[in-house]
Amino acid sequence: MLKSKSFFAPWLRCLSVLTLVASLLGLAACSEPKPAFKGVDITGADYAKELNLPDQNGQVRKLQDFSGKLVVVFFGYTQCPDVCPTTMQELAEVKRLLGPDGDKLIAVFVTVDPERDTTELLKAYVENFDASFVALRPTQEQLPAIAKEFKIYFKRVEGKTPTSYTMDHSAGSYTFDTQGRVRLFNRYGMGAQALADDFKLLLK
Repeated sequence: MLKSKSFFAPWLRCLSVLTLVASLLGLAACSEPKPAFKGVDITGADYAKELNLPDQNGQVRKLQDFSGKLVVVFFGYTQCPDVCPTTMQELAEVKRLLGPDGDKLIAVFVTVDPERDTTELLKAYVENFDASFVALRPTQEQLPAIAKEFKIYFKRVEGKTPTSYTMDHSAGSYTFDTQGRVRLFNRYGMGAQALADDFKLLLK
């Protein structure tokens, strides 16, 4: 005697559900795991998208100019006593740790003190760490807009004389992948090895 359609319906529904679950598990198994970055993964962020500033040689530079390279953008100033030289030295060490891929890393130093940081001073400063490093010098009028674009903080702190002021500023940096997309926020003090590990993941 033939079974009615109503008898088979629950079994067919169960079979469909099991097939769907198996398919989803298969897709999950095939998808690549998310990279375990040590920095903060900000892939897809709607900020830190553009630079359009003159460098230490007077040439206007954009992020697109560095296509094919990993780019680390850091804001500071040449008279910074600790955070800036430490970060720049770390990035120079990262280039060494990357070995043959070291040439794929470009550090871009953006001054928050264009009043004192002349192009000549910026050129000498970045080249003291690595000849390939780039310095950008916004005008006083451009600086607030670029700071807003990159969500960084800066504030002038007056000293004993008009020229002895210091600059409070954000200490982290941003990493862009070889396609020019912002990917990571690097906390200050991560260390050269942690940065190198993250950059190796981005180069894969």
